[in-house]
Amino acid sequence: MPYTIKKATLADAERISQLISASVWALSTGDYSDEQIATALQNAWGLDTQLLHDQTYFCIWTNEELAGCGGWSFRKTLFGSDNREDRDTGELDPAVDAAKIRAFFIHPDHARKGLGSLLLQHCELAAWNAGFRKLEMGATLPGMRLYQEHGYRPGESLAFPTSDTTSIEIIPMYKTLTSMPVLGKG
Repeated sequence: MPYTIKKATLADAERISQLISASVWALSTGDYSDEQIATALQNAWGLDTQLLHDQTYFCIWTNEELAGCGGWSFRKTLFGSDNREDRDTGELDPAVDAAKIRAFFIHPDHARKGLGSLLLQHCELAAWNAGFRKLEMGATLPGMRLYQEHGYRPGESLAFPTSDTTSIEIIPMYKTLTSMPVLGKG
């Protein structure tokens, strides 16, 4: 099945939101409870349209089907959807700051086909081309495994509150780019 990566647009927003929900419910159930997933979809996991406006968010398509999405950011917010009140849209300085890897989700029908790796390499190259040499993210538990395979180092796990009684575990992860990323290299 041929896959194509394209910049996401506001016209893709509804389909991206549907994909995020399908991805999380199918691929995170071994790591998070149903209550954690439901509350995290309210504010931690979801679409941050700032990434669409910045043109740093991408969709993976196969024919007319949305198979995955994810991006990177030159803004301070580490993770979270439009619903997060504490987002910081301040810009980062590539000379000293780390670009943020953001909001990777793969449709369950396309999981385990290398799309997360392909998208990650695409975002690393875009961040490199924007002058960033350091990358960081707030990884989910299932996402952490992918990122470790690509050289990201985990930090101390954080409990991110998603409601008055529920939180999810987020793992800060870091990587330094020592050379320009090459697409297709594991």
